[in-house]
Amino acid sequence: LAKQQGFSDKQIALALGSDETAVRAHRKVEGVLPVVKQIDTLAAEFPAQTNYLYMTYNGTHSDQEVRTRGAPHKPTDHEVSTIVLGCGAYRIGSSVEFDWCAVSCIRTLRK
Repeated sequence: LAKQQGFSDKQIALALGSDETAVRAHRKVEGVLPVVKQIDTLAAEFPAQTNYLYMTYNGTHSDQEVRTRGAPHKPTDHEVSTIVLGCGAYRIGSSVEFDWCAVSCIRTLRK
């Protein structure tokens, strides 16, 4: 419930008198993991396949498969997902700002 309300592992640890690493390990053992959801940019008028994704603890399944280097089939570099971290809620009308932030982040990482 705390993760669904937006609390970080560090905040939960402080409230419990524990440390962030212990909270994260316990959360993972209990299966409290985020899911990947896809933003429907067409307001459900038509089927949409977009690359606008977000991670949330308020869901039961992922809309997209996320591949990691730890996956059993050992994906190649072009198969590994890249996550661009942002902040705040995604709202209709903010796509230009979101795209600009993501592009700026990728350009900086390439340097």
